[in-house]
Amino acid sequence: MFKPLNNYVLMEPVAEESKTAGGIIIPDTAREKPVMGRVIATGDGEIQNGNRVPMTVAAGDTVLFAKWASTMHEVKLDGHDYVLIKESDILGIVK
Repeated sequence: MFKPLNNYVLMEPVAEESKTAGGIIIPDTAREKPVMGRVIATGDGEIQNGNRVPMTVAAGDTVLFAKWASTMHEVKLDGHDYVLIKESDILGIVK
């Protein structure tokens, strides 16, 4: 298992549809990077002024994140692809 530190979030990208609404198949090379992910694990939160600020997302949440986040790191763990980003690059939780 992997435990992110501080305000980092480990997510599994949610794959986008491979077909358009009209039935056109989109090749892998033409698809955009996913902007949705399922939170797998989070750090304990960032430390500000000596106090730990708790995370606002939790494992199991589906989130929207910035497509070209400056802190995005693609990682492979146990044969699965994940994204590791700072919580500040998460735009919102999908309900």
